[in-house]
Amino acid sequence: MAFLRRKRKKGIFRTLRFYARLRRNTEAVLSKGNRVELFPQGGDFFPALFRAFSSAATSICVEFYTIKDDLTGKAFAAALAEAASRGVRVSLIYDYIGCLDTPASYFRRLERVGVRCLPFNRPAFRRLHWLDKRDHRKVAVIDGKTAFLGSLNIGDEYAGYGENTKRWRDVGLRLDGPSVAELMKIFRLTWEKEDGNPADCPPDSGSSPDACGDDDVMIVNGTPHHNRSLIRSAFRMAMAGASDEIRIITPYFIPGPRVVRSLLRASARGVKIQIMLPSISDVPVVKLASRAYLTPLLKAGIEIYEREGTILHAKVMLVDDCWVTLGSANFDYRSFHRNHEVNVIVDSREFASQVERMFAEDLAKSRRVNFSEYQKRGLFERFLERLCDPISRFL
Repeated sequence: MAFLRRKRKKGIFRTLRFYARLRRNTEAVLSKGNRVELFPQGGDFFPALFRAFSSAATSICVEFYTIKDDLTGKAFAAALAEAASRGVRVSLIYDYIGCLDTPASYFRRLERVGVRCLPFNRPAFRRLHWLDKRDHRKVAVIDGKTAFLGSLNIGDEYAGYGENTKRWRDVGLRLDGPSVAELMKIFRLTWEKEDGNPADCPPDSGSSPDACGDDDVMIVNGTPHHNRSLIRSAFRMAMAGASDEIRIITPYFIPGPRVVRSLLRASARGVKIQIMLPSISDVPVVKLASRAYLTPLLKAGIEIYEREGTILHAKVMLVDDCWVTLGSANFDYRSFHRNHEVNVIVDSREFASQVERMFAEDLAKSRRVNFSEYQKRGLFERFLERLCDPISRFL
């Protein structure tokens, strides 16, 4: 009888009731008949992205938080320029704050060759809260049929194989099928809200791309305009549905009390939980702020690991052996409440098995955080953690 109960529980992600509840709480858009391909490293992602640009026939729509004027950024610009020279309509949204270090001449050069560029959230010094509004998405849509997304910005550090601090550990995916229509819709809405000329953005075809695979995919669109965090709700519902394992990879871990409670409840049900964080962070203050949340998790037997040898930037959650969340959102207040984010949820045992192998490879390069050692950290470190706590919501 216990085995039968377990079997029923394990199938929760494939029940119509669960899908209906998830869509009510997260406004996720579900479609069937998709094909998803994992790129477990940035060194795999960018060559595939640039090949897709070179084969574009009608349109390219790209939206990235950070675009750097380095070798990868120049290759990105060259690929867009080449497509524009062939008559492809190329539209680019970049975050103004995320690209502060990128010279304006980079975007002017793109505009001169026919790429339509739109900065997200131009400065508005009359309203200081503009500083807190950011487009953190990383998405490219080609011909309205194929999409690339994940946690990779455009820059050299994202484009390698993650074995040193100059080439970070990151991950992305390619998506073909009906779900791409929702990503195209999100891009178009963002373009119009940021006062972009609608004529510069590809028109709505009125139909979704044809089915081309067997993967069920949901798109969760997070924006700061929602009264509640749809991204956080999706994470919490997946945790509530877990029966065996939850595996999380995230570079910034300031989850807040609600997510912590969801993890503790899952652990109390006997779910094995492993969380992988960076050993070296590109934002050290965030690492300090995250320490406040580790004590109750470690006490509950949740396994915390630190990925060594590089800077971890991937953002993935794997639940049981079928459910994967991957995208731009971190486990922190900023991603939940302040940023524009997009996550893709893939219900596919085959795709989940690829993510599971990737997680195992990273786990072999990680050090487990020992609770007794963690409790022995110095008074000065504890003081810094408390100092960071009041500002953790804004990091």
